[in-house]
Amino acid sequence: MKIALIGANGQLGSDLAKVLPARGHDLVPLTHAQVEVTDAASVAAMMQEHEPELVLNMAAFHKVDVCEEEVEQTFAVNVYGVRNLALACRAHGATLAHMSTDYVFGGDKARTAPYVETDAPAPINVYGVSKLAGEQFVRYLLERYFIFRVTGLYGVAGSSGKGGNFVELMLRLARAGKDIRVVDDQRMTPTYTVDLAQQIAAVIEMERYGLYHATSQGDCTWYEFAAEIFRQSGLHPNLGRAKTGDFGEKATRPAYSVLENRALQGMGMDVMRPWQEALGAYLEERG
Repeated sequence: MKIALIGANGQLGSDLAKVLPARGHDLVPLTHAQVEVTDAASVAAMMQEHEPELVLNMAAFHKVDVCEEEVEQTFAVNVYGVRNLALACRAHGATLAHMSTDYVFGGDKARTAPYVETDAPAPINVYGVSKLAGEQFVRYLLERYFIFRVTGLYGVAGSSGKGGNFVELMLRLARAGKDIRVVDDQRMTPTYTVDLAQQIAAVIEMERYGLYHATSQGDCTWYEFAAEIFRQSGLHPNLGRAKTGDFGEKATRPAYSVLENRALQGMGMDVMRPWQEALGAYLEERG
């Protein structure tokens, strides 16, 4: 399959750029400099030049606290950029695979069970609202689409604009001898981007269109994630618990945003491993 990968140099995009050619796909890796999703003409030119059968969209404005202040830019990328891609895919008869987030949920403060694909979204911050609106454009404009909701991503390439990823931040602080405080009242699932790239590839190859939750198995708080990072790395920093709001974040975060891969499980296609095992694989990969 000929696939245009937008955001090929990002954290997840970098792993997809390795996984997809290895599975026999004709990959067109594209960076922000090569296609600007907020510019419909740029998107149209990309489609005209490469004529992909499928477009994989990794482009997103994902700095959650910044989104609260830069609402127009957030919507330009996460909503209208997605609309531009969906319209271009429809015009060229291509499929769109789009990345979304656990942050489309969060409004149910009493939640203790993982969210499934049929649960009603209720975002509580600008980022989540924008990602949900992007989803709606995809579903309204296209018949052939994939939407993957993901959470807690970390990969060797690191996250653009975030100075790496959470694992690297924890390791860096520990090795510098810093006291570390991590929130213990936000529950999610850390997800290794190598595993996610393999999962995405498997789904798009089956051409089973629709909405999917795709995360590692299990869940934890960010504090518990940090503790496991240090345990597997043989580090023993002074690690303390913090609460949401202790660091003056502008955006409200969900207390519980765990996703269940119910659609994948129903098709017998869930290849995601437990998050602790995936973390071990990441630490081995990075060396």
